[in-house]
Order: sequence, then structure tokens, then C-alpha cells
Amino acid sequence: MTNLSPLSNKVEAGVAWITLNRPDQRNALDIPTLKHLHALLDDFNADPAVRVVVLTGSGRSFCAGADLAEWADAEARGILESYGWTETAHALMQRLHSLDKPTIAAVNGTAVGGGMDLALCCDLRVAGASARFKAGYTSMAYSPDAGASWHLPRLIGEEQAKRLLFLDELWGAERALASGLVGEVVADEQLLGHVAELAARLAQGPTFAYAQTKRLIRDGAQRTLAEQLREELAAGLLCGRSADGAEALRASVERRAPVFVGK
Repeated sequence: MTNLSPLSNKVEAGVAWITLNRPDQRNALDIPTLKHLHALLDDFNADPAVRVVVLTGSGRSFCAGADLAEWADAEARGILESYGWTETAHALMQRLHSLDKPTIAAVNGTAVGGGMDLALCCDLRVAGASARFKAGYTSMAYSPDAGASWHLPRLIGEEQAKRLLFLDELWGAERALASGLVGEVVADEQLLGHVAELAARLAQGPTFAYAQTKRLIRDGAQRTLAEQLREELAAGLLCGRSADGAEALRASVERRAPVFVGK
């Protein structure tokens, strides 16, 4: 198993599938895996053939978070604060969160710490029924270090975020759904098929407009309503001038379904 690539990937019908592929380590994130995933996201964001990105894990875990064996080795060498895991993880989380393409986390099994943070950076989260979520920080006498303190209050509110972080509770899929941590829960055996259908639907959509919408949502919290309305106007003009905008108008006049190209 040690010769496996830490990630596998494929592109089918506009959907890029990325699978964390260290099942013996529960898909834990060491620095090579973080860098490899970052490079893949860069490539897929620039590839016009990719319209949607799906992230999932191999084996029984989505992702166990930081590779503690790598951390322990860095600690033994006296370089834990300088060997670069946190900086590398931060760059990856920012890349995933800011991707132009729609992203879906297909959460199979357990998502802990940085693994949960990976899912939080995606636009949509679909969990298998056996999925479990755990922050994992305070049990190690540590504070969040890969975005949870930013994402969780926005997704589930401050009190629920503090409960998850302070008490380090293990949340099952149904509790995650009830809190808003995930958008859907499906049977484990249906997870990838269900996500494939969702991704295909997105891949056939106006992905240029999706990108503008993502930016508006991502940056809108920092603006006043008046500022956001100006940004919506600018984004709407770009969408109206796009190939997909012209196609949507033609299709409406011709009373047919539009065929979007993502431009």
C-alpha cells in the first residue's frame, strides 16, 4: 500500500473526481498530499473541460486530518513549528474555497480536523449515512488551524460551532444534516451515484454564472448591501455578455432547453 499515489483522479463528462488515496492512514494529510491536491485543483480550475470538482476518500474514511506521524517526526526533530504543514494546509484550503468551479464533498466515513475542514471548503457537502464529523482540535489541546473557526459559525451558528469545537463531539450524519453542516445524507451505497448525478447536473449548467455567484457569496459578507448590489450589477453584466447568457436568451425565445458551454 505504501506505493499508492496519495491521490487518484479522473475527469468524466466535465466532472473531475479527486479521491484521497491513503486508506491505511485513513487518508490523513501529509505535506506531499497537501501539495499534490493543491496542484490538481490549480490544473482543474484552469482546464475548460472541467466544469465541477468532486472530492471524496478511499476506504472507510473521508479524511483523518493532519498526518500525526509526520507531526510526531517533526516534533522529534525539533521543527514542528517550522516544517510547514500549517502553511501548506492553509494555501490548500484557500485554493479549494476560492475555486471558480463548483465543488462537492462526498463524505464517506469519518472527517476529522483538517479533513472536516476540507469538506467545509467545498460548496456542497453530501454525506453517507455512516459519515462522522469531529473537529479533533481541543482533544489535542489545540485550537482550529485549517479554517473551521471561520466556516463553522457561518454554516451552523456560533453556539453550535463552539459546541463542536469546545466539546469535540462526534457528530453523526443526521446531526450534521440537522445543524446545516451538510446539505444531504444518503445511504452509503448510494453516495457516489447520488453525487455523480448532482455533479452531472451542475456540469451541464452555466458554470460561468456559477463562478460569479460563488464570488458574490464569498465576498459579500465584507460589504454593505449597497456595495453588494453594485457588485451584483457588475457580475450580472458579465453574465449577460457571456456565451451562456446569449444562449439562455436564445433558448428562451426558441422555447427549448439551453445548452451551456461554461463561457
